Amino acid sequence: MIDLYREEHIPRGKGRITCSSIVYRHAGLLLVKPMTYMNESGRAVREVVERFGLRPADILIVYDDLDLPLGRMRILPKGGPGTHKGMRSVLDALGSEEVPRIRVGIGVGKRDSDAVSFVLSRFPEDEWRTIVPVLRRAAEAIELFRTGTIEAVMNRFNRRDPDVAPSPPGAIL
Repeated sequence: MIDLYREEHIPRGKGRITCSSIVYRHAGLLLVKPMTYMNESGRAVREVVERFGLRPADILIVYDDLDLPLGRMRILPKGGPGTHKGMRSVLDALGSEEVPRIRVGIGVGKRDSDAVSFVLSRFPEDEWRTIVPVLRRAAEAIELFRTGTIEAVMNRFNRRDPDVAPSPPGAIL
């Protein structure tokens, strides 16, 4: 069970990494929450990667994505940031697109309002029935990534869930 309430800061040399916090540490897994603005996430990720001597391919970035339908999850081994400014920051900071990621859909076509307000707002009660199962699957994917390869994670989790509505035409899957 992940104890999400145990928070510690990562020491670095004489100073401290102040732009991210380890929320959980366990046998080969660091769950890190950047304390920066989303558009500056790369700064926090780079500091953690440097501190622990990781390669970009060793990390797994999990983020919400407006370009995927609510409840859809997509796992990728590498690639560009798409329209996600936080992912763009991570790739720029690491100087590589070889960064595995889990994209969790929060809703294609929900951009009628300000995107920032939408992303920062709480899910309506009826959407929790859709998002909770995908968050559980994301946690399972993280565990498999910790013990396996990104290819194994993709093979297991990148399949269509029959309970999720089909994507609108032209949507990114």
